[in-house]
Amino acid sequence: MKTPRWLTVHGDTLLKDAQKEIGRIVEQPARRAFLQRSLTLGGLSMLSGCVIVDENSAETALKKISQFNDTVQGWLFDPNRLAPTYPESTITRPFPFNAFYGESQVQVIEEEGYRLEVTGMVADKHAWTLAELRAMPQTDQVTRHICVEGWSAIGKWGGVPFAYFLRRIGADLSAKYVGFKCADDYYTSIDMPTALHPQTLLTLTYDGQTLPPRYGFPMKLRMPTKLGYKNPKHIQAIFVTNTYPGGYWEDQGYNWFGGS
Repeated sequence: MKTPRWLTVHGDTLLKDAQKEIGRIVEQPARRAFLQRSLTLGGLSMLSGCVIVDENSAETALKKISQFNDTVQGWLFDPNRLAPTYPESTITRPFPFNAFYGESQVQVIEEEGYRLEVTGMVADKHAWTLAELRAMPQTDQVTRHICVEGWSAIGKWGGVPFAYFLRRIGADLSAKYVGFKCADDYYTSIDMPTALHPQTLLTLTYDGQTLPPRYGFPMKLRMPTKLGYKNPKHIQAIFVTNTYPGGYWEDQGYNWFGGS
């Protein structure tokens, strides 16, 4: 890692303009989540090694801090530490709908023709039916969904432990990433340690019933160790890779690791 350099800005006008520009960028929800409590002009430069004088340099600094944040979160992540679970009496009813579009635009996917595509660094690449997935060992959990927008809700999710599924398809567990492509054009990716976490669930049911379309039918990935935007719905394809896959919100500036 390069040794950080302190920012030197000559002239009050240039300093104020740079601060104003950084403030505008940080006001975007994507940046607020991880910078709003600690951001200063000098701090940005020190952490990123960038001289900040315009929008491009501010963006570069923010990206470097986000990458640093991802690295630190990866170091701190404990694959054996469980997120809190709750009694069913605490379930939020109704559980909120959340997506990058309105509820009237929810995807309607027919079960009969559905197949889950599996590609990348895996041994078994056949397309999976819902019947095959439902025949696998199932578990459920009552956990809290935490949204980057500042709200949370408790729900009951059931399905296949994702670690079991990855081992069943012969995934290379030394690979860096698992990526997801969804029917609603959403996409995201996670690190392999999170994929193997015991509470990461390939969800097929909600509150004891088949997963409703508004919550992601035919399946979503449920990870109580991650923020909500890392939990993809309407999953159509899963791939294992060593090439960084990015994500819908992550490519727009959201923190990639997105969890504890």
